[in-house]
Amino acid sequence: MDLGLKGKKAIVCASSKGLGRGCAEALAAAGVDLVLNARTASTLEETADAIRTAHGVNVQTVACDITTEEGRAEVLSVLPDPDILVNNAGGPPPGLWSDWEIDDFEKALHANMLTPIMLMKHTLPHMIDRGWGRVVNITSQSVKAPIPALGLSNSARAGLTGYVAGTSRQVAEYGVTINNLLPGIHATDRAQSLDGGVVKAQGITMEEAQKQRQATIPARRYGTPQEFGAACAFLCSVHAGFIVGQNILHDGGGTNATI
Repeated sequence: MDLGLKGKKAIVCASSKGLGRGCAEALAAAGVDLVLNARTASTLEETADAIRTAHGVNVQTVACDITTEEGRAEVLSVLPDPDILVNNAGGPPPGLWSDWEIDDFEKALHANMLTPIMLMKHTLPHMIDRGWGRVVNITSQSVKAPIPALGLSNSARAGLTGYVAGTSRQVAEYGVTINNLLPGIHATDRAQSLDGGVVKAQGITMEEAQKQRQATIPARRYGTPQEFGAACAFLCSVHAGFIVGQNILHDGGGTNATI
């Protein structure tokens, strides 16, 4: 399927690896020029080189922390008016409700709620003026069904979801869509970290921890960054203009909900 994106320009946050890279690769395969962001310059450049070689698109990189005001300003100085914005940032650490202080919540809110909101605030006017734009926020399946150990993530991403619910309906008439893509467990560093916590807590092997988690997923496996990226690219495509303000699960059926 031709996604109708050739020649478009996109900012993809936290895209040197994992789900962000999956999204970047899928957009590049559709002919989109990219501005990639991550904190580690070496990993970011390796990813950019691989994407340039594979897809022949223009790829610029900005090594910074996108959750800071300075980092966002640096990325936006390279591409202030993207056609496509993919918001992404690493999730906060797991724990119990009794573990967290106000500083922990402030960090989570800045990374997973306020950063995407500030990026949208800057880029949406350009999309509206152009009469076309796409925003995809990578959030979490915990928005649909909270995960007890991820209370920081549950809180911050729920706030972003509420913001998108209203904002998406204000900009849709201008040809701009905003949607959230909700991953379950995928084969990424994040999954390794979460499974590592299970290994430590239960005294089992990593393989046992992974099998234990896979048994809770109807698909009986972890997702891949490539298939997640393909879903993101479709939401950014010319075919997705009637999908507005939605929270789309990408979790192998792991969220046990009717709606």
